Amino acid sequence: MENNKRRRFLKLGLTGFALGLIKPLKAGEIISSSFEGASNGPVVLSTWNHGLAANSAAWEVLNKGGSALDAVEKGVRVTEADITNRSVGIGGMPDRDGHVTLDACIMDHESRCGSVGFLEGINHPVSVARAIMEKTQHVMLVGEGAKAFALEQGFGTIKTPIPEVKAEYKKWKSENKNLFKKPEINNENHDTIGMLALDQFGNLSGSCTTSGWAYKMHGRLGDSPIIGAGLFVDNEVGAACATGLGEAIIRIAGSHTVVELMRQGYSPSEACRMAVERIISKHKDLTGLQCCFLAIDKNGRVGSYSVYNGFNYALKTNGFEGMVDAPFNRKW
Repeated sequence: MENNKRRRFLKLGLTGFALGLIKPLKAGEIISSSFEGASNGPVVLSTWNHGLAANSAAWEVLNKGGSALDAVEKGVRVTEADITNRSVGIGGMPDRDGHVTLDACIMDHESRCGSVGFLEGINHPVSVARAIMEKTQHVMLVGEGAKAFALEQGFGTIKTPIPEVKAEYKKWKSENKNLFKKPEINNENHDTIGMLALDQFGNLSGSCTTSGWAYKMHGRLGDSPIIGAGLFVDNEVGAACATGLGEAIIRIAGSHTVVELMRQGYSPSEACRMAVERIISKHKDLTGLQCCFLAIDKNGRVGSYSVYNGFNYALKTNGFEGMVDAPFNRKW
């Protein structure tokens, strides 16, 4: 009982603090890393600057009274279809064998979830993940089985890698005789878009989609298709998603950890920071180990935190649209 009272006090107190941070902002403005404002009405947020276009598509759904689930699917489909994006969808980078394999997951306010991994040659893996959630008794399908299911459901096919990416791959292969060399995870190779949304009904949903770590080993899955690692939603508490080095995020069930910390009464920003600190504590070598978390709670408060400087996310509410720089533990 005493713990419940403490959590309720923390929740109310932090909400008041967050409300006190709200101020008029200009569209497109980069705002303070300490931002944690609650919002009246729908909220959508997503990782990295490609999230701006994704958020706009999601907002079309939310602004018409649509569900958070429909919003997070429609939003990230924009990124999946962007041929200039090298870490998601059709324009993604291949593995070291030259194959572009796609991973995605989606989760709604009822804790229903769907996931697809190691999918090649199929358009919009996030929609395949939703179809798995809604039309099968399973959560995850991978590889040839996932492709067969997608084709049965009428999903379109794509040819990857696209010519520009294929040329980059050939150049990389000619310059890297040691194909077991660890690729670098940095601001350019962050390997995902994660999106979270809160709709007018107070329901949360999230999605994640990626082409994965550039030049990864063939068959590798990161955190993005794993419920609890790359994405987790609990409609009683909040939602979180992750980006960065998936192997490190998996080791602490990162997004689930963030949500459980919010359940204990921590704000989204505090929960993200504590998850990052847990990752740091589990690794002796942090070279190239960038991991970032993004979270939203039931009150519409948002927060983020990363291991290194350089993580930002796109945020859209009734009163603001732009990029937010995240607090971080250390500089590159």
